[in-house]
Amino acid sequence: MRLVAFYPEFLRDFPTNRRYLVGVSGGRDSVALLHWLKTSGYDNVIVCHLNHQLRGRSAAADARFVEKLATKYDVDFELGCADVRALAAKGKKSLETAARDARYSFFARIVKRRRCHTIFLGHHADDLVETFLLNLFRGAGTTGLSAMREISTRQIDDADLTVVRPLLGVWRTEIDKYVREQGLKFREDASNRDLTPLRNRIRGRVIPYLEKTIRRNIRQSIWRTATIMAEEENFFETLLPDKLSALTALTVEPLRKMASALQRRMLHKWLRAGDVPDLTFDLVERVRGLLDLTKGVAKTNLPGNRHARRRAGKIFME
Repeated sequence: MRLVAFYPEFLRDFPTNRRYLVGVSGGRDSVALLHWLKTSGYDNVIVCHLNHQLRGRSAAADARFVEKLATKYDVDFELGCADVRALAAKGKKSLETAARDARYSFFARIVKRRRCHTIFLGHHADDLVETFLLNLFRGAGTTGLSAMREISTRQIDDADLTVVRPLLGVWRTEIDKYVREQGLKFREDASNRDLTPLRNRIRGRVIPYLEKTIRRNIRQSIWRTATIMAEEENFFETLLPDKLSALTALTVEPLRKMASALQRRMLHKWLRAGDVPDLTFDLVERVRGLLDLTKGVAKTNLPGNRHARRRAGKIFME
């Protein structure tokens, strides 16, 4: 099965004799990923599962299923729990954003304890397309439209994490076929059929409508566009400082001399390093507005009851 689009490079950059984390929800995508890793010789993986406490007994059953899966494959297992609904309300975030943030905080804790800095996740090509459209509708800039990347790095709670998505060039139908052929058992998440979340509406309504109306496979076109943008964003990343954090105060004058495109990317990277959620184009532009000394605006609101402020020639978060 062609499960990894960049298979030779993958084996070179991530040799099988090292230890890795792998995020497993219990759904077909992560179950297929774990099976592929094990059958490819990745014997020293640590299965990580977070119970989001959103679906009661079903969520607890998912955790038990994943734990049994880890036992079956004879690999280590890490279980975490988070009250995502309460975190969303406290941080004034969507459930999806709160769940994602909780997962990465969970991963960061394991990174620190296990001293293992690379995690494999089961996102696939359809996820990439959905994320592209989701960010487009939210008004994201090119960084958001580059959506997911096969390999990315991020700093979470002072932990450096390399996120690897080996299935990003693989379509859901291919994963379904792999699961059937290998006879893999997995857990169905009933919430995926709920059309209340925007992502589910994009998956179940928007994309099928566009394909029916335009009469072409738009998924391939969107995937290609997102992939090109990701490659370009990777290049621009090389032009920016490697280490940024929420504690870093940005000096205004050097930023003012940069081209607008570099300003946006610099500020986006800085805000992301500060764990600012829902980074839309408008949000970055509001922060970029602090560089205009003629307007007199020295403060702008950030999600989660935080602020970006300009004072004494520097921009900082508080």
